[in-house]
Amino acid sequence: MTDDAIFTIGALHERVEAIFRKAGVNATQAGAIARVITAGERDACKSHGIYRIEGALRTIKAGKVEPGAVPELEPGSAGAIVKVDAKGGFANPAFELGLPVLAERARSCGIAALVLHDAVHFSALWAEVEALTEIGLAGIAMCPSYATVAPAGGSKPLLGTNPFAFGWPREGRPPYVFDFATSVAARGEIELHRRAGKPLPEGWAIDAEGRPTTDPQAALAGAMLTFGGHKGSAIATMIELLAGVMIGDLTSPEALAQLGTTTLYPAHGELILAFAPQAFAAGRPGNPLMRAETLFEAIMGQGARLPSQRRFTARAASERDGIRLSAMEVEQLDRFLKLGLDAV
Repeated sequence: MTDDAIFTIGALHERVEAIFRKAGVNATQAGAIARVITAGERDACKSHGIYRIEGALRTIKAGKVEPGAVPELEPGSAGAIVKVDAKGGFANPAFELGLPVLAERARSCGIAALVLHDAVHFSALWAEVEALTEIGLAGIAMCPSYATVAPAGGSKPLLGTNPFAFGWPREGRPPYVFDFATSVAARGEIELHRRAGKPLPEGWAIDAEGRPTTDPQAALAGAMLTFGGHKGSAIATMIELLAGVMIGDLTSPEALAQLGTTTLYPAHGELILAFAPQAFAAGRPGNPLMRAETLFEAIMGQGARLPSQRRFTARAASERDGIRLSAMEVEQLDRFLKLGLDAV
């Protein structure tokens, strides 16, 4: 057993990228995957950090994602709608390909949409909206998943965890960002509770018979619940419609039917909207970014925190001190790097 280790952000990225290259993933896919996994670990977002490597490797080994995919802009991507075909690969390189075009169209039109098709998705959406805020744009990102969540009043899985993220740029400060599953918690959080042998908080899930449960194993065999009851259920359904039906890609029930299991990562679409605040505010008094700061200051002036502040604090610590991984995590990374797909 090795000791705990401190990795620089760059060194952890190199390790994660090497793991996926060992697994037969091309440079386009491996680099983008490594960036988002490393970002999760950097921000102490453990459920979307190196924890996600094993699931990605299992999905590759099962033949449910194309490790050699090179995403392409789809013909007819004109006006305010940009479409990228992920070619059955992971969503992250498809987003990176479409981002510059999305930004250009948003600045030109004031608003633009990026549609990702046929993409395997596993990562947090804050990476997408933060990429927009870094270039002065506001953004919304959403996607379905596979059916693991019961609609409000229901007793069986039908909706996905269906994450939704928003980002607003701030000059000289971390952006205003939130990213949440429309289920009470992300499925990864339930899996982390199972691995740790910890019960779930009440109100997170129901078992296969539709009864409330705090047992992570029973929850994984049953269904998660939406946050806010009928409100979360309505938002999750909206995401099925906008990021599934409207863009001509899979809804969560369809994604599960195609995949046949919840132990691998699903293929579906993703919708990202980009806004140019100055274009919307043109001709009106005041700078929208400065007006937003007035609102943020009023929120914090009441003692409230802005969302993602914990992540940004963790990010600053990682940039200063490095990323600490436990001995068990280091051993797992070493095993993945040595064995590739044979490790799963």
